[in-house]
Amino acid sequence: MGIVVENVSKQFGSFQAVEQVNLEIQSGSLVALLGPSGSGKSTLLRLISGLEMPDHGRIILTGKDATYQSVQERNIGFVFQHYALFKHLTVRKNIAFGLEIRKASQKKIQGKVEQLLELVQLSGLGDRYPSQLSGGQRQRVALARALAVEPNVLLLDEPFGALDAKVRKDLRAWLRRLHDEVHVTTVFVTHDQEEAMEVADEIVVMNKGKVEQVGTPAQIYDHPASAFVMSFIGPVNILPSSAKIFQSSGFESTHPETFLRPQDIIIETVANVTTVPATVSRIIHLGWEIQVELTLDDGQMMTAHLTRERFDELKLEPQNKVYVKPKDAKSFPLFYSI
Repeated sequence: MGIVVENVSKQFGSFQAVEQVNLEIQSGSLVALLGPSGSGKSTLLRLISGLEMPDHGRIILTGKDATYQSVQERNIGFVFQHYALFKHLTVRKNIAFGLEIRKASQKKIQGKVEQLLELVQLSGLGDRYPSQLSGGQRQRVALARALAVEPNVLLLDEPFGALDAKVRKDLRAWLRRLHDEVHVTTVFVTHDQEEAMEVADEIVVMNKGKVEQVGTPAQIYDHPASAFVMSFIGPVNILPSSAKIFQSSGFESTHPETFLRPQDIIIETVANVTTVPATVSRIIHLGWEIQVELTLDDGQMMTAHLTRERFDELKLEPQNKVYVKPKDAKSFPLFYSI
């Protein structure tokens, strides 16, 4: 087992940052800690790294109790959002820094640095300084520096948060390929659902210091364990369970709210016994799909997503009268909040 978190809690003053968290992360896996601000994900990462000590519980790394070990004893690689590179050192010297601190031989340092420069696709840039690199390149240097000491665990705290959308998306794909090559047990913190879904083997969804659900991206999205998970992962319409759209389709729930994904709304131009009328209020072209904003006759508003092919078949225009029904819907007993 790569990482085991056993009944860990951490409080700062009156604020309960992490509460009785239990988590197992398989060796060699890439796991995302996902949640809104204040959910406890960064605190949990710092507890794993040794930058914070738990009030209760244990942290086990590669089979050994590391609860009270120092950061150095844990052999952790840590990458922060803002790179934390040494501005006065070249790329090559930044990557070599950890090895030099450990007094590795110059031959080993030189070989490792050149290997990592190639791995992070920065060959030929070793003599540049951080100020001469783009944001994406600087973050790759930070990752190379963390990997140079051959850590047991690699921890990334919102590593792409300071980058623009295009660079962030490119680096996500690059990180996934890099992990498939080095197979270091990796945990990264993000509040970006798309980032977690695209990169991670497993996602740990956190809320108010607790773990709401652990699963693969498909499990989290298709089979959410709670109202919070469904509302946080991907777009969703939240409607009263008493709404006519559910009554007409035969969907029944004893809970006050029902959750309906935009892609799970069927739009027709001809009424039948399972549909309810709606009016197209707005159409938004998103490239590979079309977003249709609808107003039901009972005043409820919701959003549907259509493929371009289906949109072209329906020939929708604003103010068109259409007829809708749910393909799938979910309801949960517990109160949720973000």
